[in-house]
Amino acid sequence: MKTRYSFGGDEHIFVECDEEMSLEAFFKSLSITTAVKEAKIRGVTEICPANASFQIKFNPDVIAPDAMLKELQAIEATAAKAPSTIRTRIIEIPVFYNDPWTHETLMRFRERHQGPTSTDIEYTARINNLDGVDGFIKAHSGAPWFVSMVGFVAGLPFLYQMVDRKRQIQSPKYLRPRTDTPRLTVGHGGCFGCIYSVRGAGGYQMFGITPMPIYDPNQKIKYLQDFMCLFRPGDIVRWKPINRDEYDATVADVDAGRFAPVMRDVTFSLDEFKADMDGYNAKLMGALK
Repeated sequence: MKTRYSFGGDEHIFVECDEEMSLEAFFKSLSITTAVKEAKIRGVTEICPANASFQIKFNPDVIAPDAMLKELQAIEATAAKAPSTIRTRIIEIPVFYNDPWTHETLMRFRERHQGPTSTDIEYTARINNLDGVDGFIKAHSGAPWFVSMVGFVAGLPFLYQMVDRKRQIQSPKYLRPRTDTPRLTVGHGGCFGCIYSVRGAGGYQMFGITPMPIYDPNQKIKYLQDFMCLFRPGDIVRWKPINRDEYDATVADVDAGRFAPVMRDVTFSLDEFKADMDGYNAKLMGALK
């Protein structure tokens, strides 16, 4: 698809990199928005990257809309020739799958679900032809996930599974949204995973919960003191299945200020990933050992 530009009033340009989500579309969005940031274009006030698109806010009294459009088109042409690599982080996120808190919540809202006689994991395993709950957990945690955008709710990451499309977990949102979702729920809607950064309404399938806070507006948690949100676009996540004892121990460590996320700086190459997805994923996840 050719990049589609559209104006949003006098102060915004919305740029659609593709009509469907893919790592190629995400890389295009990320490379252009990074280049816009580095260019320090006079008049640009906000850069908002998304899954396969982005939006630029600018001051039309400083730079005219048509001039802003020309700047973006020039940057797109340059970014297309840039290497498909980024310096990023891989972060290990512990997950207590089938936990009692999301289970209690999902049972309160079964009349809003496509599969009212099963849990969210059982339903998603069935429609993806996975071998029950154990097969689902293996598929969900067996490959890394890209953080394609952060937002909608403060600190909430959208995650895209790094496997070929036929193996990607797909699961629809609830028929009607819930009025409650536990904080730090690991959820899924369509092809995207997420972590609910705060408690609130939601419609994504609920698979488990992490004991690891990802958003702290008061910045009292040690690893969130520099910035209140853990994730940024381009981060890579590795899910680590844990049991109840490990969950409780991690919560205690977080409360005591002893917990530190397991993360490593890595270089990700889209070309190398596409050449050998499973081998490259094993190398990425091995960086955390």
